Formats: sequence, C-alpha cells, structure tokens
Amino acid sequence: MRTDDFWQLVDQARAGGGGEPDAVAARAVALLAAREPEEILGYTRHQARVLAASHRVDLWGAAYLINGGISDDGFHDFRGWLMTQGREVFARAVAEPDSLADLPPVRTASLSGEEFACARMLAVPWEAYRKATAAELPADRDPVPVPDLNDFWDFDDADEARRRLPKLAALFVEPPGE
Repeated sequence: MRTDDFWQLVDQARAGGGGEPDAVAARAVALLAAREPEEILGYTRHQARVLAASHRVDLWGAAYLINGGISDDGFHDFRGWLMTQGREVFARAVAEPDSLADLPPVRTASLSGEEFACARMLAVPWEAYRKATAAELPADRDPVPVPDLNDFWDFDDADEARRRLPKLAALFVEPPGE
C-alpha cells in the first residue's frame, strides 16, 4: 500500500455518508478488511508514519487549546480525529497547526466546548486484520520512530499561545485583562 492508497481509503470511508469520526473509522475497518492481509499491514505502516509525522509540539499545543487541555493519550486520539478529516486537512494542520482555526467544527467548539478525539480511527488496522483473518495483527518488525519532543512550550501561557497560534488563541484563550 502506498501513501496515496492509505489516504484514498480514508477518503472512501469519509464519503460513505456522515462525517462522524467513529462512523468514518467503522467504514475504514470494513473497507480495509475487504483487502488482502498484506495490504492491511501496509495500511498499518502508513498510519504509523502519518502519526509520527504529526507528533509535533505546535500541533500538540493546538490540540491542547482546542480540547481545553490534553494528555499524551489525548493527543494521540486527537490525531485519530484529525485523520478522519482527510489528507488535505491533516497535512495542512501538521504544516500549520493554526490552520485548524479555519475548520467549522473547531470554530463551533470554541463556543460549545466540544472536544475532538477518535481512538477508534487508530484501531482501524487491528480491527480490520482481526475481521479479515480471525487473527491478531502481527507486531511490526520495523516500527516507525516517533520524534522526541523536548521543545515544549507552556500551553497554559496565554501570551505564548497568542504568539505561536494566533488564530486558535483568538478562539480559545481569554483576551488580556479579562
């Protein structure tokens, strides 16, 4: 499976009707389970690469602002939700995390307090493999390295948030003096 194939499967799952993240994940499981086990393994490798590429401090900061705080696991699940938004949104968010402020659901969340996570999207290859083979997904012999994040900034520092993520800060951080 190539990167384009990975994202085409995600796009097919998104096009299946409704944009609810868990529904996208369920459709992705069904689509992937219909493929050969080797393709499911390929999907797994591409998902690991996508997650490694998105393991970035400023994206974590964006997720922290949007969700009102976020743990390690929460950041992982946030990126699962981000995958359900499709390749274009995902790539733009990785390159420019502040671009998430342009998404209608994120803008709405600034008023409603909705949080974004989709652990089920991260489990797609395991569920699909089990469904296709009645066996557990084999462990990856060559796991993708995850970058070490040592340059965290204080996500609770409103001034720093405004400097690094101005559009998101405008939505999620109290204005100065309030």
